[in-house]
Amino acid sequence: MKRTSILEISKSAFKHNINEIKKYTSKEIMPVIKASAYGTYINRNLELIKDFNIVGVALISEAIELRELGFKNEIFTLYEPYIEDIDNIIKYDITIGVSDINFIKKLSELNHQVRVHLEIETGMGRTGIFLDKLGDIINIIKKSNNIIVEGVYTHFSSCDTDEEYTKKQIEIFRQAVEELKKHFNLKYIHSEASPGLRYNVDFCNLIRPGIIIYGHKCYRDFDEFNLEPVSKLKTKICFIKEVKEGTSIGYGRTYITDKTTKVATVNIGYADGVRRGLSNKGYVVVNGKKVPIIGRICMDSFMIDVTGIDCDVNDDVYIWDNELITLDEVASELDTISYEILSTITDRVERKFID
Repeated sequence: MKRTSILEISKSAFKHNINEIKKYTSKEIMPVIKASAYGTYINRNLELIKDFNIVGVALISEAIELRELGFKNEIFTLYEPYIEDIDNIIKYDITIGVSDINFIKKLSELNHQVRVHLEIETGMGRTGIFLDKLGDIINIIKKSNNIIVEGVYTHFSSCDTDEEYTKKQIEIFRQAVEELKKHFNLKYIHSEASPGLRYNVDFCNLIRPGIIIYGHKCYRDFDEFNLEPVSKLKTKICFIKEVKEGTSIGYGRTYITDKTTKVATVNIGYADGVRRGLSNKGYVVVNGKKVPIIGRICMDSFMIDVTGIDCDVNDDVYIWDNELITLDEVASELDTISYEILSTITDRVERKFID
């Protein structure tokens, strides 16, 4: 079966979303391009990211890929790396987020300068330095000659659902920043990812938008920006047949036709990132019409009911086209978030950049 699935990426939509954010805030933007830029591969298109002074990734391997592609500006890893990564941190000039005292001690033993942002635990319950342990970290760093504290940051856990809790996180972070300013010249102070932007934390000077730069809301009532989705996921019809009433479709015979039905098979499946949860309840777009998915989604393909639709083999089928079906609607149908759907489109799907 020839693979014909494409995730179309609109360069103009990405640029539009960045400009929308710039209208909203004067803070410096650090676009979060981890996980292959949420599956869009924008991290591999230097034309789109070369003008940012700093970009954010999750892994040292992601930072290395950017360097090897030719990205010259600062790269920041949002999560503390492993001790085994230290050689590459130095070799590829990567700025790292840190919070573990033992890792910081290891850095202090190096003969090379390392730029770090200290992560503060304010209530995420994941990683970060507790406020009452910050003094110990400061003392270790001040005794070293090679650790450059360039920034400080935190992660909000519930800024889209719990304003009171978020404000408590902001206050803890404020105290940490005030203490660190007594000892270090902080270039970057950041706490606001996409959903946190509405808090406009006054003592921060850097933001790290993620999902909104790809054109999707981070929560249902998020209307601060006029966003344009950057991606459309499409494939093609590879086979069409007409079947009689009572014909079973797909694995497990979970769908039985109740009439003579025109069935099309399409060239994408769960190994490409189309979830099995859409089986027998999702829709796709064929020639401007929404048509239902019938039967279970297979690893490499699935079937749709195109009865009454003028279509043929090789016609395009959109999983989301941002008009009749949006990525957010697909995510809602699966009881998840757009982040998860977009970032798990696999590398079997070609990425194609369009203007």
